[in-house]
Amino acid sequence: MNRSVLAIAALSVLVACDAPRDASHQNGQALEIAKPVSPETSTIARSATRNAYFGDLHVHTKNSFDAYIFNVRRTPDDAYRFAKGEAIPHDAGFDIRLEGPPLDFLAVTDHGEYLGVIPFMDDPNHPLSKTLTAQKAFGGDRSEAAETFQSIGGSFVIGEPIEDINDQAHMNRIWAETVAAADRHNDPGVFTTFAAYEYTSMRVVDLEQGAAANLHRNVIFRDKAPDRIFSTLDSTNPEDLWAWMDTQRSAGIDSLAIPHNSNASNGGMFAPETYDGEPLTNAYALTRLSSEPLVEITQIKGTSETHPALSPNDEFAGFEQYEYFIGSAQKATVNEGDFVRPSLARGLSLAEKLGTNPFEFGLIGSSDTHIAAATLREENHWGKFPTDGAGPRQRNSVPPEGYSDWEDVRQDAQGPILNGAQYSASGLVGVWAIANTREDLFDAMRRRETFGTSGPQLKVRFFGGLYDEDMIDASDFLETAYALGVPMGGNLALDGDQDGATFIAWALRDPLSAPLQRLQVVKVWADGDLAREKLYDVACSGNATPDPATNRCPDNGASVDISTCKTEPGSGVSELKAFWRDPDFDPNIPAAYYVRVFENPTCRWSTWDAVRAGTPPNPDLPLILQERAWSSPIWTSHR
Repeated sequence: MNRSVLAIAALSVLVACDAPRDASHQNGQALEIAKPVSPETSTIARSATRNAYFGDLHVHTKNSFDAYIFNVRRTPDDAYRFAKGEAIPHDAGFDIRLEGPPLDFLAVTDHGEYLGVIPFMDDPNHPLSKTLTAQKAFGGDRSEAAETFQSIGGSFVIGEPIEDINDQAHMNRIWAETVAAADRHNDPGVFTTFAAYEYTSMRVVDLEQGAAANLHRNVIFRDKAPDRIFSTLDSTNPEDLWAWMDTQRSAGIDSLAIPHNSNASNGGMFAPETYDGEPLTNAYALTRLSSEPLVEITQIKGTSETHPALSPNDEFAGFEQYEYFIGSAQKATVNEGDFVRPSLARGLSLAEKLGTNPFEFGLIGSSDTHIAAATLREENHWGKFPTDGAGPRQRNSVPPEGYSDWEDVRQDAQGPILNGAQYSASGLVGVWAIANTREDLFDAMRRRETFGTSGPQLKVRFFGGLYDEDMIDASDFLETAYALGVPMGGNLALDGDQDGATFIAWALRDPLSAPLQRLQVVKVWADGDLAREKLYDVACSGNATPDPATNRCPDNGASVDISTCKTEPGSGVSELKAFWRDPDFDPNIPAAYYVRVFENPTCRWSTWDAVRAGTPPNPDLPLILQERAWSSPIWTSHR
């Protein structure tokens, strides 16, 4: 296949970038597995009922290929300082600071391919700048530079390194510096960091259109990191990444990989066959479970929960949909293997055939920022790159220069999709852990006691077990929930004669964001190879009762004035809690259940831009949205 054509396809993607069943739950009982406590963490307060910690496990700096060529100059130290609440420079020329409280944890996840190479190709004092590739990339001929960067990007896709810049010793040094930065900022009990990187696997979809499918993973190390990382320059097959991770575990270095942007994977992220097109096996399923217990459901390049075409009865299914293959002008296909919800059902079907569910994953959110700083609040969106962060016109949220409204703006005058008009101000990962340390957070992630949010620090909890409705108001509610059942991420084995699965769902508002509107349970199961789903609102603001015919809450009276972005709260509340018994429970049909919690409607970031500019909002973009959080699932089966 022609390398230059592949390269063009790859760059268009890159520049826009971007367990086995839980052994801690047996017979419906929650068991806290004892872990060694290191001396430096022995005095940290620990909670048996666990606290919610918020962080970001997907952050890029100048050491990422695509970030540097878009003029990002922020470092891993900048990323950690920002997460801890300090102001840092935005490379578009202004200072930015995290709104709200500092994060509890962070991982810098620069692309592992040519890690830190591009900045030193641009440094006349470094040997990498003397290479032929560097001279072409940073010479005076702009067309030659563009072609060279395309070639570098193309080598990611085909897994064939460009030899004169494939300086493994240099990449190892930059990786060591990345690990050292994480260690410098790690403060057990206060702020936790993880050594991490992104494995940037892709597959070409359309050579002419420059479209490639995303199979990226972020690799997070528990407490120790290897001297050398595994990238697509070693192999483009994620199954080879898992094998490498297994080898590292045998040497005492534990890690997990987190797939992201499955919404642009062309069905490949949760495919019913291997990377090479072979049938799945039980060994494959077990390996995938041990390496990938979590999935990133939301980030700046859209939300991967489901799609309106796959969930036509879900009025909330179209939330922040990124419609294109990443960085491409070609619209992405819609496949079940692209999205979390139908893949949960596919996993249940595969479990019947293989004996193990390869898609039994928990849920998180993260940002995929490429400027070392996540944009999490709609009111102040500063983009993914310096280009779209430079201002509303650059991200296409106000009419182009020379226009006062959108009526006379030709479609081609709005700029390419790369301007970030569809980027989201999202997201965060929440972890329920006994303490804010590397070991405790990582172990919670491995047991999937996690949730994702679209940006706000919403808290959500979800339990399944042998519960009584009265217990949710008891003072020992949490102790009882753990003792008599499983939390999110767990497996619940039920007796065949039980009359229904019982659950407890709870959510707490972010005090800096909008009030809560509804709490909803999503049920997923398989009918042969067909994915099935049903939605149930289980708690409504204002103590309203869901309509029994639709299982939906009534309108709570909340509203948004699009001309000012002022909101009226209606009956929105700070807390929602519910005991729920599945009215359609069948003990003979394994199912997965997860919770969604919704805020009242508010303005999307693009509408905020237009309000401040005094122009009409872009009619091709959503005017409002409802921020939300998703719990990890609970899986049910009969004993």
